[in-house]
Amino acid sequence: MSLELRPARPTDAGTIGDILHRFAAETPWMPELYSGAEAISFCGVMIDRGWVTVAEEDARVLGFVARDGAEICALYLAPEARGQGIGKRLLDAAKGACGHLHLWTFEANSGAQRFYLREGFTETARSDGARNDEGLPDISYAWRAAKQEAA
Repeated sequence: MSLELRPARPTDAGTIGDILHRFAAETPWMPELYSGAEAISFCGVMIDRGWVTVAEEDARVLGFVARDGAEICALYLAPEARGQGIGKRLLDAAKGACGHLHLWTFEANSGAQRFYLREGFTETARSDGARNDEGLPDISYAWRAAKQEAA
């Protein structure tokens, strides 16, 4: 089957909440501040706000991106879905919907940093972690669509 991107439905909250919670639980440097139920509830709120697009294959959600206007609030994949271009597909969909994007990623998340730099984002700021719940230093990135030349 082929990968499909679609708007998240309320019934996806459990799956994407699990993806989000598993990241925190399985990442050694990430503090686990929220329970699985709290992650599901948070994802339900993002879905209700219309922020979430999921990547689905064979009726199975493999990852998601949450975008509030130009801000990427979350982009997570199930561990077995990483390294297959699914994150790029989700990010490309966000780029297609908005001519400029910005996000924060943790300084410790070197994989995310490489991904966003490879996808055309540039670093715009750094924080000591005082602005996020986890208290971890983080980096702001921004992307802007290339200007089209007049014909």
